[in-house]
This record gives sequence, structure tokens and C-alpha cells, in this order.
Amino acid sequence: MSSAETREMLSGSPLRRRLSRDDRHRQLLDVAWRLVREEGTEALTLGRVAGQAGVAKPVVYDHFGTRPGLLAALYQEYDARQTALMDSALQASEPVLAQRAAVIASSYVDCVLSQGREIPGVSAALAGSPELEKIKRAYEAAFIEKCRIVLTPFAGAGDIASAALWAMLGAAEALSYAAATGEITASEAQDELFETIVAMVARSTSGSTRPNIR
Repeated sequence: MSSAETREMLSGSPLRRRLSRDDRHRQLLDVAWRLVREEGTEALTLGRVAGQAGVAKPVVYDHFGTRPGLLAALYQEYDARQTALMDSALQASEPVLAQRAAVIASSYVDCVLSQGREIPGVSAALAGSPELEKIKRAYEAAFIEKCRIVLTPFAGAGDIASAALWAMLGAAEALSYAAATGEITASEAQDELFETIVAMVARSTSGSTRPNIR
């Protein structure tokens, strides 16, 4: 138990609030996600999280250090969930382009939708400072590299250009966020992203206008 959590107990807080460090961390993240969902990212401060969680401020500072640290933790959790979802679906799919592209499209959209409207706000906040933007770009680069590895076998003798992969990621974000806000359906977002991925691979295929996806 941290010194901050020990002070919390000595201050007279009810014993029912005594949690392990891991459980406390989980509680604080859940509270942070709820705040972003209900009030927006601007309402997310360490003080608000402490108040909503019913703990002293030093407890939250002990777990995240700063507001950027909390935002980074939220994005890291989202990225880990997206990676696990995609990896599991890839393992269960057949090694053909149609299935690989469908997995990428569905797992990306589904992960954003599972987090509701929170992740667009967190993503935007990450772009608000150079340090946080660096964290976000690192996760994006890892996602793009995974897509390159998965899709390159269907590009014939060619390779998939980085510019094309970044364009795909931009489309994935835009379509997923549109689905999260109800502007389009999840199926529409997934179908359009699927077509974007297949077209990207087609452009990378030497001597062919469209790859064989079956």
C-alpha cells in the first residue's frame, strides 16, 4: 500500500474503501473514463477523479503523477484493449486478404465503439501537448507496423507504402468516430474501412489492379 493510501485510511475514511493498489488503480481509471464520458475531457482533473472516487488527492497523484500521466494511462489502456482484440481475431481468421482486412476494420471500429465517445476526447487531449502527442504517435506507429506485417503478403512483390498506411489509419479514426457519434452506423464504418484497406493493398500489388481477396 502506498503512503498516500495509508494517509487516506488514517484520516478516518471508511474501511470499505480499503483496496489493493491494483484495485484502486482500476477504480480510478473507471472513474476517469466515466468523467470523460459524462462531462468531457476538459472536466478530467486529478482533483475531480479523487472527489468522484472518494479518496484523498494524494492517492490519485501517487498513481498517475500528473493529468498528462492520467491521460496517457487512459490511452494506454485503450490501445492494449484494441491490440488484444485485433490479435485474437487475427489468430482466428484465415490467411486471406478478405478476412485479414475484415479483422482490421471490425476490431478498430469495435474497440472505439466499446469506449463510446470517450476515446475521441482523450485522443484529442493527447494531441494538445508535445509529450502526449509523442505517446499517441508511438502507439499509432505500432498499429501501422502490425497492419503492414499482416497485409504485405497480399501485396505481391511490392510493399505497402507508409503513406498509404497512415492514410488508412486516418480513415479508420474518422469512420470510427463518426460511428461513435451516430453519424453513420458501425456496419457502414466497418464496410468502408474494409474497402479502403483492400484498395490500399490493390495499389501496392505489382502488375494487378486488384488483388485476389478469396
